[in-house]
Amino acid sequence: MNRTLIKKLILILLGNFILAFGVNCFMVSTGIIMGGATGIGLAVNKFTGINLSYVVWVLNFILFFLGLFFMGKAFAMSIILSTFFYPLCLNVLERIPGIMHLTDNLLLADIYGGVLVGLGIGLVVRQGASTGGLDIPPLIMQKKFGIPVGISLYVCDFTVLVMQAFFSTSDQVLYGILNVFLSSMVVNYVTVMGERKVQLLVISDKYEEIRKELLTDMDLGVTLVHVETGYMRQEQMAVLCVTTARKLYGANLAIQTIDPRAFISITNISEVRGRGFTLERKYK
Repeated sequence: MNRTLIKKLILILLGNFILAFGVNCFMVSTGIIMGGATGIGLAVNKFTGINLSYVVWVLNFILFFLGLFFMGKAFAMSIILSTFFYPLCLNVLERIPGIMHLTDNLLLADIYGGVLVGLGIGLVVRQGASTGGLDIPPLIMQKKFGIPVGISLYVCDFTVLVMQAFFSTSDQVLYGILNVFLSSMVVNYVTVMGERKVQLLVISDKYEEIRKELLTDMDLGVTLVHVETGYMRQEQMAVLCVTTARKLYGANLAIQTIDPRAFISITNISEVRGRGFTLERKYK
């Protein structure tokens, strides 16, 4: 296992731990509403008394297998760590005495919770992975019905927030809405912080479909180039695209959906003048 992969795994685990810490220490204790699978867990916990970590564990488990079935193995591997490690962190943290009552001030809890939740998610997304949960249904909806991920994600989160509004005070609801905006801002900041451009080269027989997906649906600039295979010396078209690591995850997922066997070469063009860095993968 190379050092780059180890670093990536550590950051994904750290991101999930920070996310769980923010949720347990500042959101759960003050009753501030949340979106996502955690929000569903809070609602179920309120109505049934079932432990939050258990509810999230079951939800993530179900959604993981839905993702595996509809999106394939490559996608499932990007969420497998978060699927099981995040609920584990929730369960461990809630057993530590005093950690659930760091503050009773809703404003402080909202600020710290929003920053930590955004930081945790941002670290995971920055590694090209996903926190799973309710991120999965919108991706399935996009693949099966062509519904944009952004729209489905907002609908899911809004529905979860409404579920919690029935047993929350007006202050908790308003602070919850503020928390969603705050955490989103932090996620965007973390994912682009120190961002370097990457070059994406895709060789596939379905290059026209991939070109259209990246160009029209993801709003990325693309170029078609002629390539020649090394062994058979066959001429073929390839798709060339320059993007950021933040958008790379979505682009990679879109390509896998269209052609799981596509050859993908990802080059960090910001470091080409130095030692260089290239990641190549063959999907099967």
